[in-house]
Amino acid sequence: MALQITDANFAETLNEGKPMVLDFWAEWCGPCRMVSPIIDELANEYADRVNIGKMNVDENDEIVAQFGIRNIPTVLFFKEGQMVDKIVGAMPKDKFVAKIESLL
Repeated sequence: MALQITDANFAETLNEGKPMVLDFWAEWCGPCRMVSPIIDELANEYADRVNIGKMNVDENDEIVAQFGIRNIPTVLFFKEGQMVDKIVGAMPKDKFVAKIESLL
């Protein structure tokens, strides 16, 4: 299961030293519901090596604004505390796997 990331715990999670994958989503977003189970699967598969989480855009203004999130789903990829890649829109699992593997 993916971590629940919020404005309050974002920095702490990002600075744990592991790469991080963050899915920006909302309850009302159809494509987000397609991506959500993929993110949960990846969170289980990479649990020891990568922090994989979800952030509800309707509940977390600060981080959403910081990264200029305008379209959802948007998935950001972080390495060593820096954003290094992103995917906007629903994609098949193999696209996410390729990006995660490039972080390791």
